[in-house]
Amino acid sequence: MADNRTDPARIDTRGSTLRVPRSRGALSGILLVLLGIWGAAIPFIGPAFSFAFTPDKAWTWTAARGWLEVLPGAVTLLGGLILLASANRLTASFGAWLGVAGGAWFVVGPQLAGLLHIGSPGTPAATNTGLRALESLAFFYALGALIIFFAAVALGRLSVLSVRDVRFARRREAAAAEARAAEDRAAARRVERERQRSAGSPDARQREDVQNDAHAHRHFGFRRGGASTEQERSAQAEQGAYQPSHLDERSSGASSSNEH
Repeated sequence: MADNRTDPARIDTRGSTLRVPRSRGALSGILLVLLGIWGAAIPFIGPAFSFAFTPDKAWTWTAARGWLEVLPGAVTLLGGLILLASANRLTASFGAWLGVAGGAWFVVGPQLAGLLHIGSPGTPAATNTGLRALESLAFFYALGALIIFFAAVALGRLSVLSVRDVRFARRREAAAAEARAAEDRAAARRVERERQRSAGSPDARQREDVQNDAHAHRHFGFRRGGASTEQERSAQAEQGAYQPSHLDERSSGASSSNEH
C-alpha cells in the first residue's frame, strides 16, 4: 500500500519548485571552490616545492598559464561560489555548468593550446617518471576530471524534483498566503474603523464626547480650580440637573409646611 505522504499522485506540484535548500549544492560547491583555487594557484606556488611544469619558477606569469590554468580555475571557483550562495534551482544549475566548463578546459586545454596559439603548457619539471605523471594529473587531467565529477553530481541533485522539494514549496506558499491573508484582514479592520469613525452610531459619538469632556475636566480642573466647578454648575443648570441651594432650602421649607 502506497504511502500517501510520498505518493506522487497525491502531491500538489502546482506550486513553484524553483527554490531549493542551499544545502542541496553545498558540498559540491565547497569542493569546486577548493579545486578551483588549487588549479589557479598551483602553477605559481608549485615550483617552490619542486612540483611544477616548465618554466619551473614560482610566481612567473605566462600566457599559457593564464589561459590554461588561471582561467579555468577562476571559472570553477565562481561556479562553486554560486552553488554555495544560490537557493534558486536555475542559478545553482548555472554555477554547476560553470564547474563543468572549467573542468573540461583543464582536460582538453593543453591539447588545444598549440592549435589556438595560446602558448605551450610546458612539460613536467620532475625527472622521475612517476612524479612526472603525478604532475600531469595534478595540474590538468585528474584535476579536470574531479571538477567535472563534482559539478555533475551537483547538476544531478538539482535536476531532480524530489518530494522534499515539493513539500518545501508547499510550506513556503502556505506561509506566504497566510501572510497575505493577515495583511488583508488588518487592512479590512483599518477600513472598518475609519468607516465607523466617519459615519458611526449616535451612541458611539456620545460616548466619545463624554470621554473627551472627562479628559478635558481632568486636564483643566487642577489648573482653573473653582472655575471648572462653576462650569459644571452652569452646564447642569442648563440641563435642569442642577438647582441653586436657596431653591433647595425653599423647596425643603415648603415640604415641611405641608407636612405640618
